[in-house]
Amino acid sequence: MAGDLTAEVLDALSSNEGPILSADAFPSLPSTTVKSALDRLASREMVNYRTIDREEAVLTEEAESIAAHGSHEAKVFEAVLKAVEGLKITDLPSIVGKESAKVGQGKAFKEGWIKKDKDLLRANTKSITDVTREQLHTIQDARTHPDQKVILELRKRKLVTLQKVISFEISKGPKYAREFVKEETDLTADMLASGSWKNVHLKPYNFKSKGAITPSGTLHPLNKVRHEFRQIFFEMGFEEMPTNRFVETGFWNFDALFVPQQHPARDLQDTFYISDPPEADKPRVDPNPPSHLPNGAPTLLTQQKGGSLDYDQYWTNVKQVHSSGKYGSIGYRYPFKDSEALRLVLRTHTTAISTYMLHKLAVDPRPARYFSIDRVFRNETVDATHLAEFHQVEGVIADFGLTLGGLIGFMQVFFAKMGIHKLRFKPAYNPYTEPSMEIFGFHDGLDRWVEIGNSGMFRPEMLEPMGLPRDMRVYGWGLSLERPTMIKYKVKNIRELLGHKVDLNFIESNPAVRLEKD
Repeated sequence: MAGDLTAEVLDALSSNEGPILSADAFPSLPSTTVKSALDRLASREMVNYRTIDREEAVLTEEAESIAAHGSHEAKVFEAVLKAVEGLKITDLPSIVGKESAKVGQGKAFKEGWIKKDKDLLRANTKSITDVTREQLHTIQDARTHPDQKVILELRKRKLVTLQKVISFEISKGPKYAREFVKEETDLTADMLASGSWKNVHLKPYNFKSKGAITPSGTLHPLNKVRHEFRQIFFEMGFEEMPTNRFVETGFWNFDALFVPQQHPARDLQDTFYISDPPEADKPRVDPNPPSHLPNGAPTLLTQQKGGSLDYDQYWTNVKQVHSSGKYGSIGYRYPFKDSEALRLVLRTHTTAISTYMLHKLAVDPRPARYFSIDRVFRNETVDATHLAEFHQVEGVIADFGLTLGGLIGFMQVFFAKMGIHKLRFKPAYNPYTEPSMEIFGFHDGLDRWVEIGNSGMFRPEMLEPMGLPRDMRVYGWGLSLERPTMIKYKVKNIRELLGHKVDLNFIESNPAVRLEKD
């Protein structure tokens, strides 16, 4: 079609001295067809063209009927005017139709064309001007209206829609000619043998044209931000914890963290439980220790020093500290249920892994820094800011003589490496940390304070049952991976970042991310 249109474009230009409009010259052709022909001609400098974008008002099917037969309110007025003695309200739908009676009656009252006399409608004037019909005629002819308020009102009444129209202003180019000469793209053996290559027009190479995009894989934005977080942790001397266990027991996920068995977080509406098998084993030595533990991890120390962990004693200690109290704590004073502790759950936080690693640290108590970044699961109602699964970033520091002031100072250094320099700390409550603090950072883009994490110092009721010394203190803090990613990439709905509604074009085209570093 474009090949045929090129000749028509050249003919149309020959009969006009100045530029022509495609909307006038080729009103019935789609803009894509016209542009294809113009691109072909423009590549040979035979024409120049400029794209014109504009919005046109188009009548709906109802509006087409009004333009042809009159508005609803005009129909109501004509029916009332013909009834000399007045028209019963109940008879109006049968005369003008239900839709015209419903819409037109109110409009006719508003215009003052009719009035109500008990159960009758009477005309208030002898003649009217059907303004709506005239407005639609204007739009039908000009595809617009000089008064934009009219367009707005008719759109509210669903009589007019706006559609984008693309047209082109076309003028003669430097190499304009009436005849479109075909250009050959290949120099063939036959041309060389016959000598016809001397007379043909060869198409020049376009060295500015872009090549076809090569399909390739790409990193998800979450993975890009995750990589930046890992680099920050490694810079600060942290070791990565193994996070390959999505399913945990209630013991490691809750009980070992001094979370009571009646805590609301353990309810079905907040946690996903595994139905088969119904129970797990009690804490025990891993049959196959993770092979990807970082250098210097406690498992390796255990093997080197010949130490061992008494899991039965750990179970007993946790059970006692909950039910009757221990290590100077009165506990929660409730009957501890083994069955509740052995239920399998999809982990609700990676702190279960931190507990597991700190327990191993009890073999050789020493200063240590661990971190993890992985997926956790909660029975949340899915909305723009919540999913049933998300990623948690967690850091743990174990050492002697740690204080709350040290935790605040460390948080300022840690978040400064993410580009967040203004911090506020608010007292909070967590079952397994005391004191606990919510962390707020000032976001310049949003121009407000945003909660960015949670932190605290692990309680003695959590640490001492493991066998860690009484004077060892442990910092713990965490934040989600999704929130900083959404802020960095200006994503307002978390479902556009993670899940089945993600736009793959967004994943392929998103830029690299660099968290600010001091």
